[in-house]
Amino acid sequence: MSSQRILLIDDDNELSQLVNDYLTLDGFSLDVAADGVSGLERAQSGLYQLILLDVMLPGLDGLSLLRQLRQSSYCPVLMLTARGDDIDRIVGLELGADDYLAKPFNPRELSARVRAILRRVELAQQQSVNPVAAPLLELNQVQLNRQNRQVWCLGLQVVLTATEFQILDYLMSHAGQVITKEDLSKAVLGRALQQYDRSLDMHISNIRKKLAGCDPAEKIQTLRGSGYLFLEQA
Repeated sequence: MSSQRILLIDDDNELSQLVNDYLTLDGFSLDVAADGVSGLERAQSGLYQLILLDVMLPGLDGLSLLRQLRQSSYCPVLMLTARGDDIDRIVGLELGADDYLAKPFNPRELSARVRAILRRVELAQQQSVNPVAAPLLELNQVQLNRQNRQVWCLGLQVVLTATEFQILDYLMSHAGQVITKEDLSKAVLGRALQQYDRSLDMHISNIRKKLAGCDPAEKIQTLRGSGYLFLEQA
């Protein structure tokens, strides 16, 4: 992963220097933008494999930046939020963030989250070139194509983020089976499930909303205390 380029959008100079020092030593190439306007312009350049995005930014706040970015790019985004600010986390995930990390954070945890996201992207790219499993999944009116990374439902394309695609892929690959949140977190997010972590719930909610735009029939059930189940048929 030594060639991976990361963009940090944050106006905290001290934090930016810390992140730069740590991720550089960890083998990454890091660029920094200190405001939302210039950050959005650089994020839309297509030069980066991952974006670290602070919520509180001058000029253009992080959530507004993410909303505009998702109109043209699905580059993975890791949101940096204030500790305990659940609203920003939830809104960020609804807008298409791949994950979030609360400030202040341990640099090792940041590096672990970055690597987990980049591994998901790399795995997805490998599957699209040489899928080990069946390249096409078709269940309950949903068609998922691993080669072109597209999802269709009743003839209409469903645009998903990389993380949403991986979650749907995993659930469809295990259709008819109850998948625990713990297993899904480890398989897709690359980490053990953490207390009060709403990431999976929000990603599942986003997938449901997008599929419902094509077909209102239920596709994914949430089984309280157990996990998630992709229905083989409505």
